[in-house]
Amino acid sequence: MSLSVSFALLSGLVSTPAMAQGLDGLDDPIEEEARKPKKDEVVKEVNKGLYAKSSFGAAGYLLDFNGFLKTGSAIGLAVGKDFVDQEEMSMAWEVALIQGVHNGCNYEYQADLICAGNKGGTAPSPYIQGDTRTYSLLANYEFSKYPTRRVGIGFRAGGGVLFAPLLMDAAAYERDVLAGTWGVADPGYHSGAHPVAFGGLTFEYYSKLSHFSVGVDADVFYAIGFDLGFNGTGYFKYTF
Repeated sequence: MSLSVSFALLSGLVSTPAMAQGLDGLDDPIEEEARKPKKDEVVKEVNKGLYAKSSFGAAGYLLDFNGFLKTGSAIGLAVGKDFVDQEEMSMAWEVALIQGVHNGCNYEYQADLICAGNKGGTAPSPYIQGDTRTYSLLANYEFSKYPTRRVGIGFRAGGGVLFAPLLMDAAAYERDVLAGTWGVADPGYHSGAHPVAFGGLTFEYYSKLSHFSVGVDADVFYAIGFDLGFNGTGYFKYTF
């Protein structure tokens, strides 16, 4: 009798810790439920904030330089920041440096009005140096709406300054071109800064590669003392 009682007591001592260990190992159902994602929770799939952007595309002129400066390339570097970030809209500021490169009509041909594309030689010459480079320092505001989480469509508007430096010796330009071949006063295209105002549309796609997006900017701009122009560029953006 005493042997049976001892065996029963020993069995109880052994099984009780095992049962207790099994119960302690179970997850708390309240904590497990809290860890589950909510069905209506919106998962943020894009990054907004401070960014850097590089762009490449085309630029051209529409009024006085049409036919005298060919449509050329536009290359840009920009930094900006999304200062408003909501599910269906965003706002950003941006500062950019843009270089335009254009092949132009030879200055001797301009004097004779025989540049290709200038309406059969009847358009008056604007008297701009042939091949021309422009440098624009611009700042803009951008507003975008998001029809889907990864696609943004919006508009942009801003301003800045444009420079078109003289690409030949200044003394030779004044002596041989202005006073000699052209016989006109300096039109001022290549001296000083030209204030610029611009506006346009923007499209952006946020890729599934974290922090990277691509898009297109299309703008029309007017540089005072220069000309009305346009540019369209594709861009690659990294958001920090």
